[in-house]
Amino acid sequence: MSKAARLRIGFVGFGEVNTPREFIDERCQAVADELGRRGFDLVYSAPVSDDPQGEEARRAVQELEREPFAALVVCIAGWIPSWAVFQVIEPFRHKPILLWGQSGWRNPEGRFVTTADQAGSSALRLPMQEMQYNYKYLVNFKDEEPRFDEAEDWLRAALAAAKLQNCLIGMSGYRDMRLFGTLYNGNLLKGQLGVEIEHFDLLEISHNLENLDQAELQRLCAQVRQDWDFVREPQPGTIENSVRLYLAFRQKIEERQYAAFSYCDVDGVKKLLRFAPAGALTLLHQEMCLPTVPENDSYGAVTQLIMQYMSGQLCAYLEFYEFGRQYALMGVPDYVPANIVEGRIKVMPNAFGSFGEGLLNVSKLKGGEVTLARLAESGGAFIMHAATAQAVQPEAWEEAGWAPPAPQLPSLQMNFGKDVEPFLQEIMAQHYILSYGNNLGMLTEFCRIKNIELRVF
Repeated sequence: MSKAARLRIGFVGFGEVNTPREFIDERCQAVADELGRRGFDLVYSAPVSDDPQGEEARRAVQELEREPFAALVVCIAGWIPSWAVFQVIEPFRHKPILLWGQSGWRNPEGRFVTTADQAGSSALRLPMQEMQYNYKYLVNFKDEEPRFDEAEDWLRAALAAAKLQNCLIGMSGYRDMRLFGTLYNGNLLKGQLGVEIEHFDLLEISHNLENLDQAELQRLCAQVRQDWDFVREPQPGTIENSVRLYLAFRQKIEERQYAAFSYCDVDGVKKLLRFAPAGALTLLHQEMCLPTVPENDSYGAVTQLIMQYMSGQLCAYLEFYEFGRQYALMGVPDYVPANIVEGRIKVMPNAFGSFGEGLLNVSKLKGGEVTLARLAESGGAFIMHAATAQAVQPEAWEEAGWAPPAPQLPSLQMNFGKDVEPFLQEIMAQHYILSYGNNLGMLTEFCRIKNIELRVF
């Protein structure tokens, strides 16, 4: 999903029956038009007044029921008795709702004019709270620009929450290297976020490897040669191994329509297939817009989906290698998606420890402002840990164990601009999910909508 992907929301405005209708209609339409320019498709209902028979409220419900939508914007453009609003929104109370009070304007003589928008909006806030609506209350401030950026953050978070419902994450194996940080609570995950993780054995992939389309295999091998820059010539069969594994993974992913994917790396592919899978996953990212993370990292994969659905980016994982007083050195010993690479993908045929040669991705990563995030579970409840940083190129470094000459792994130095110690005392895992830009606004709203504790560094 790109940032510009069309996202469907419901929209209905309100204003009191005695207020001149043009003041309500024009202002509601202006809000709807701007949301459309920001990438949202609207299931639009014309503004509703408090006519005594409630005909306009019933009409609005019918208009909103025309098409499904994930979140509802309640645009309060003037005073409105609360009953008229609740008559419209009650059929949609299971959806996240943005209660958005508009503001007045200045006439040609400079005199401020208001339709008592905030009388209408403030009369609704506490009743919505007491009725346990899942809502955000937002008001525009007098003589200031409308708060569209904040509304967009909330709407994208609400739509991400909706899109997570019934998401299926594919996972080959379970608990690679017997790591405790990759365990997860399936009931909590499904019950609170709507996500399910489906496990399958590496044996299925082994069977897929035996029944590949040879023409497709040869085509992709040639494409890899053309698309990637090789540090040195790989051994015979190295490229073929990576492409074959990609095709086997792809067959399973497409068959089950996985939204994200993880796999048993060290105790799975490397141990049993005898080569590193980095090339296969690099190709998977190139061919499919699908987030992946190795080592059966369950909550890492969920974090990737959350960030992808909000930001529109294919979000990579990075691993902590070292910490400085105000920074972290983060990298990956395998692969990254092409969208975070500067220039072309660069690969180095190499081996680590007792594993056979694979195609290690050694591309240079893009810098800039980034958001790091990680979903975790503590005390039976979800926690989201997040931080922003300025990502810069690190000094030359290497990880011990690679066949010489040791590669410069894809990495970034995350400069936090403050003492890192508080971050360390909240750290949730070795893997954090990287997205570019400051996405804390959307992440904050997502955690509010899904009742997740957010800890921001």
